[in-house]
Amino acid sequence: MIKPAKEKELAKKFLPRNIISFFRKIIYPEKINLVEDNLHSLFCSHYQKIASSDLSQKIAMRNAEFKVYSKNGGDGMLLHIFSKIGATNRTFVEMGVEQGRECNTANLSLNFGWRGILIDADKDWMESAQRFYRAKLGKNADNVKTVPCFITAKNINETILQNGISGEIDLLSIDIDGNDYWVLKAINAVNPRVIVAEYNASFGLRPITVKYNPDFHYKKDLYFGASLLAFAKLAKEKGYILVACDSNGHDAFFIRKDAAEGKFTELSPEEAFYSNPHLVETIGSVEKQFNQIRYFDFEEV
Repeated sequence: MIKPAKEKELAKKFLPRNIISFFRKIIYPEKINLVEDNLHSLFCSHYQKIASSDLSQKIAMRNAEFKVYSKNGGDGMLLHIFSKIGATNRTFVEMGVEQGRECNTANLSLNFGWRGILIDADKDWMESAQRFYRAKLGKNADNVKTVPCFITAKNINETILQNGISGEIDLLSIDIDGNDYWVLKAINAVNPRVIVAEYNASFGLRPITVKYNPDFHYKKDLYFGASLLAFAKLAKEKGYILVACDSNGHDAFFIRKDAAEGKFTELSPEEAFYSNPHLVETIGSVEKQFNQIRYFDFEEV
C-alpha cells in the first residue's frame, strides 16, 4: 500500500508542475476563500459584544456573512437582518435557484421552518430540487414548492399568484442572470419586506441594465442583469433602502423603509459596492471587465 506522502511524490514526479498548479488554481481558491470567510465570521460573531457601538453597518454586515446553503455569505447576512427587523409570515419567493442546494432561502426553509416557492427555468433542476427538499423536510416537504418556469416581466406576477403566494412576504430573492431589473420592476403580486438581488459588479457604478428581451439567455459572459446603482434607484422607487452587499460582489440587500426604521440606515451604492474578487483576479479591474462588453446593448435607468 502506497502511503499518502508517497502518492504526492509520485504525482509530482509524473504530472508536470504547471498542470498541478493549474488544477490547484482552478479548483481550490474559491472553496478555500469561503471556508476562510466562514471562520472569519465565526470569530467576529464570537466577540460581537466587544465591538464598538459605532461600528459601521458595512463592517457589521461583512462580519455577519456566513455560508450554509447560500452561494456566498448571504445566509448569515439574512439571519442578521431578520434578527433585527423580525420575521412576520416567514414566507419567501426565490427565482434563479438551479437545483435549490445553493440559494438564499434554503437555510431558512431547511433550518428555520420558512415556506415559499423556488423558481427556475430548468425543469430537470426543479425536479432535482423537489427530490432534495422532500428528502430534507420529510412531512414538511410541502413548505417548499418548486416551479419550473422561464421568468419574464410579463409572467412573473401570474406565476407567483398561481402558486398560492400574494401580499406581504418576508423575502424576495432574484438571481436569473438576465432580465433581473425588469422582472423586479414588474413585480406587484407580493410586497416583500426584504429583497435580495444579484447585481453585476462588472457594470461598476453606472446606472445601467441589459435591455429587456423576454428571450434573454445567459451566455456565460459579463453581459447580464443590472448594476448596483440601477437596482438601488429602482428599490428606492419601490420604497426600499440599500443596506449592504456581500463582499464577493454578488448580492445586494434591500429592506422596506418601514421595516428598516430604527434598525438599519441607507447606504449609497458607492458605500455598499464590492467588486467581484474572482473577476478582478482573472480579468482585472472593474473597468477592464466593462471594456469587454462596453459595446453591448444597455439601457440607462
